[in-house]
Amino acid sequence: MAYAWEFFLTNLRRYVVTIDGVGIISDHDTSIDVAIARSYSKTEQEYNKNYQRLKEWGEAYTQWCNVIGVERWVLAFDGGHRWGHMTTNLVECINYVLKGAHNLPVTAIVRSTFYRLNELFTRKSTDAYERLRNGFTYSKFTTKRVEESFRRAGNIVVNRFDRRNEMFEVREMQDGTIYTVNLAQRHCDCSHFQVERLLCHHMLACCANQRLDWQVYVHDVYKMSEICKVYKGEFVPMGDPSTWDRYEGAKVIANWTLRRATKGRPKSTRYLNEMDSRDMRGPRRCTICGREGHSRSRCPQCAGPSSVRSH
Repeated sequence: MAYAWEFFLTNLRRYVVTIDGVGIISDHDTSIDVAIARSYSKTEQEYNKNYQRLKEWGEAYTQWCNVIGVERWVLAFDGGHRWGHMTTNLVECINYVLKGAHNLPVTAIVRSTFYRLNELFTRKSTDAYERLRNGFTYSKFTTKRVEESFRRAGNIVVNRFDRRNEMFEVREMQDGTIYTVNLAQRHCDCSHFQVERLLCHHMLACCANQRLDWQVYVHDVYKMSEICKVYKGEFVPMGDPSTWDRYEGAKVIANWTLRRATKGRPKSTRYLNEMDSRDMRGPRRCTICGREGHSRSRCPQCAGPSSVRSH
């Protein structure tokens, strides 16, 4: 199903949606998420392909990316520090937890952040320790990924190249693509293991071919024992403000010059794109008199009902 979504989204972007600034609104179905994740450049070959496609859209895009540096926005060059996570995905997770806390006073934002994070950590901690007590070694995410990789490993031809069971060559039966796997160095040419530190289906196929324990090559960060350490700390109730110790530190004074105007429509500060073409057109122009600053409904030359009664 993920391949079908990948085919649809690729051709939708190539032949239908030919302008920039168009977003995707989905129900976060697993197949859609997998299809979108495949667009991330986890290998140098994928990066070169996406970079060339970006260059075809315009030199300005590639020049802007070159200034940033590939290690800051390409998974294939980040050295595995992001563990397969994109910065935008992390921001979306934070926004989901703090949904509804924007446009509130500072005190209310701090209070909302405190209680929402406490609820999140308490719920995650309960689930993690419950899964550990039930005898599960890895998280739900890891177990699901490994099961999916095992299913895909059935369509791979494995060739061993040393007696130590370290160097292998695998071939995809579907398209004939060949990859080199080095279990000793934790390396696969597909680069998925280097990015996520989680076994790809090529490495699992090698382990299954030689009856090796695949769990040896899974990083400890995916184990429930390590996940429970994340939620080991607990929040402490704040109590009633009247019971708090008296604050003796520096006093923070608000800068009244930065206060939002109480009258009139607030000025938008977000960056505009092609979807905001109306805001980028310039001043409004009347279609009756041709002057700027008003519309035809407020044009002085428009003879409305009041002007008719006055005559």
